[in-house]
Amino acid sequence: MTKRNELQRSLSLPVLIFYGVGTMIGAGIYALAGQVAGLSGMLAPFSFLTAAFIAFLTGYSYAQLSSRYPLSSGEAVYVNKAFRKPRFSTLIGLLVCFSGIISAGAITHGFVAYFQVFFMVPDWQVVTVVTLVMGILAMWGIRQSAFFAVVITIIEVTGLFLILWIGRSHLQMSPETLSSLVPSLNSVHDWSLVSVGAFLAFYAFIGFEDMVNVAEEVKHPERSLPIAIIWSIVITTFLYCSVTLVAVLSLSPEQLTSNGAPFALLYEQETGSSPILITGISLLAVLNGLLIQLIMVSRVLYGMSAAGWIPTVFGIVHPRTKTPVISTACVTVLVLCLTLLFPIVFLAEWTSGILLFVFASVNVACMRILLQEGRHVYSLIVPFLGCVTTLGLLFMRLLT
Repeated sequence: MTKRNELQRSLSLPVLIFYGVGTMIGAGIYALAGQVAGLSGMLAPFSFLTAAFIAFLTGYSYAQLSSRYPLSSGEAVYVNKAFRKPRFSTLIGLLVCFSGIISAGAITHGFVAYFQVFFMVPDWQVVTVVTLVMGILAMWGIRQSAFFAVVITIIEVTGLFLILWIGRSHLQMSPETLSSLVPSLNSVHDWSLVSVGAFLAFYAFIGFEDMVNVAEEVKHPERSLPIAIIWSIVITTFLYCSVTLVAVLSLSPEQLTSNGAPFALLYEQETGSSPILITGISLLAVLNGLLIQLIMVSRVLYGMSAAGWIPTVFGIVHPRTKTPVISTACVTVLVLCLTLLFPIVFLAEWTSGILLFVFASVNVACMRILLQEGRHVYSLIVPFLGCVTTLGLLFMRLLT
């Protein structure tokens, strides 16, 4: 087995965009749309829009830094370049890994809910089989994994447009209905509902940061990574807000919350037919998110090993598959254990909380690096807002 220089640059810009969109969609909207509606009610689309704004601010910092330092374990590298504190960089890298592992557990729960629409198999059996299969695919090779991600992303985006189509009649809203979708400027209660929902909805935007951790497998990463990050956030924002709008106009918050497969319920109600098609698409979407999380965490461990921050065994790359197989195997086992032990909302909220702290650190790192380069103070506005909004969302959730 060989080391660092064995990763293969095979991901083009279009593939990278599909990669980002695929993990964001699969991880969020198919598994958590109902849970966000349960927290925010009719304000759920606004919660997604709020989360999108916060994600875009931080995405800007990621775009700036990824063009400068296109390396695996991106967040840890950015923080180290800014502060030269290896221990803090290691902490950030480990937090990214931990969040990815927890996120993969939440995604797997989403798969179980949709799978049981077809087959009433015990949860633990479904979790075990799907986690191990996706772990093996992640070890097989980045090209094969990326091809799988692109195909499934096309299918899952098609599924979301199908939901928009069958629920299109509900988009003809009265002024009263339209006003219920926007929080009142003077209502503390409304904004509290938005913030609580946005905290969970933010989990649905997790994925744009995954792209920087496959930087060493991307063609022309200095140019491709920033473009892919921004486009992934824009595309998913449109899809999330549109589909959530249809969902809250079609079903009550109670219906959305109580059903682990909300789009299957919506499809069945609107068409009067069995939700086999949308359930099958949802299954593939969730699998896609799980696969990409496994890839992301293993690459962070690989990059941290190459930097000398963790044991070198995590940097070992198989000579044939060109993947960090030991890192991937360890991540797969941890995902399996967490999924069997904790429920989806617990896992999703912990993922959001950890990543909000990581994102705040990346925004501060971006400001420091821009200052070190002698950039104008105006260039700090967006990363500063990114830091304030991520920390603000985290603190508001802790207080509610």
